[in-house]
Amino acid sequence: MARHSFRASECGRAECGCTEGGLKVLVIGSGGREHALVWRLRQSQRVRELYCVPGNAGIARDAECLAGDVRDINGLANLADRLKADLTVVGPELPLTLGIADEFHRRRLAIIGPTRAAAELEGSKVFAKRFLERHKIPTAFFAVCDSSQDAYAALCSFEFPVVLKADGLASGKGVIIAHTADEATATVERIMEQHVFGAAGDRIVIEEHLEGEELSFIVLTDGKSVQPLASTRDHKPVFDGDQGPNTGGMGAYCDDSIIAPELQKEILQTIVAPTIQGMALEGRPYQGFLYFGLMLTKQGPRVLEFNCRPGDPEMQPQVLRMDFDLVDVLEKLLAGRLLEARMPWWEGSSVCVVLASKGYPGEAETGKVIEGLAAAEGLAGIKVFHAGTKEVEGKLVTSGGRVLGVTARAGELRTAIELCYQAVSRIRFDGMHYRRDIGARPDKFGARGLPRGFVA
Repeated sequence: MARHSFRASECGRAECGCTEGGLKVLVIGSGGREHALVWRLRQSQRVRELYCVPGNAGIARDAECLAGDVRDINGLANLADRLKADLTVVGPELPLTLGIADEFHRRRLAIIGPTRAAAELEGSKVFAKRFLERHKIPTAFFAVCDSSQDAYAALCSFEFPVVLKADGLASGKGVIIAHTADEATATVERIMEQHVFGAAGDRIVIEEHLEGEELSFIVLTDGKSVQPLASTRDHKPVFDGDQGPNTGGMGAYCDDSIIAPELQKEILQTIVAPTIQGMALEGRPYQGFLYFGLMLTKQGPRVLEFNCRPGDPEMQPQVLRMDFDLVDVLEKLLAGRLLEARMPWWEGSSVCVVLASKGYPGEAETGKVIEGLAAAEGLAGIKVFHAGTKEVEGKLVTSGGRVLGVTARAGELRTAIELCYQAVSRIRFDGMHYRRDIGARPDKFGARGLPRGFVA
């Protein structure tokens, strides 16, 4: 089989001979996001062999799962080289912040994901906030604190509620909203003195609390041009009504009516384009998926955070609405020709409800037998993506905090929500819990439509 030249500046199907025998694709990760990516990539007629490291029980139905550690950058590069993988797609943030893209580039292996320097947008909240400040990109007022004493002093400059963020990676749990001074000081103590997030909490960001609707605005970029994905909204707190501690995400929905075309245009012009341009100017050109966590305030959209990879659980409802070959799009991204990619979206709506283990987002109980999966997936319009699952003695059991992402697609959002919860009702495992209000937020920004790509 000819080796695919995804890295070539003039890459294309005819020129590089990539259709000979089909492509070998490797996905890195083990969660619901990775299952969604694997499932979508499997739809491509161009993919011959599909692998995932380390994968999970659901991914194993769509790809060959291989043993490996997402922290072992050299080992993953060795594996991609040994497999003669034509393309590697990275799901989780950790290998990106450890420099997996740099190692793949050094070996001339094709990979979707930013370099270590570019991934600092997610790897460090401090870097991200100062980057936003340098490039005059709208965000909340903030203070950076290097010690607990600095933090206690800085809190005097803020009104409550206030947001406290661990600087480093904390699996989506390092952002805490404190409603009183006592809550804030206790949070500082937990992060900076008790080190509940380890070294990720050596520095913290204190930020004003913004009012509005949150939005997950995710794009693909080749470093110059940008193509937005369909807009989604995540639900992070563990309990209904946005109560309780933050999680990695308890569900998400994807619907064009979340924001109007005029607001999307504003986001692209005032936030996305300055970010891509700013990273290039600072010698950190960005390539891959880039997630903008936004707050839609009365004063306009404001950046809450960056993620340097696809969203989880946002990717689950997004893949159900993709009406294009993702392999074709990623090929053009790596060739620097992203604007040529056609990215039509199915016009309906999709929603994902996460089923979690007892104890999540704290220490989760595992090893519980999962039942009813076939009955749920027997419903038309339903796809169940696996996250924390594994097979033990022929039985499917839980192996993590977030276990399954029950995902539905329908012509209207309300119908998709009803269908999704109908499927949820058919699944059982001991200690299972989930939010019952995914997708129930009012959409204040109205209208349908997704803009074409643009050059930053």
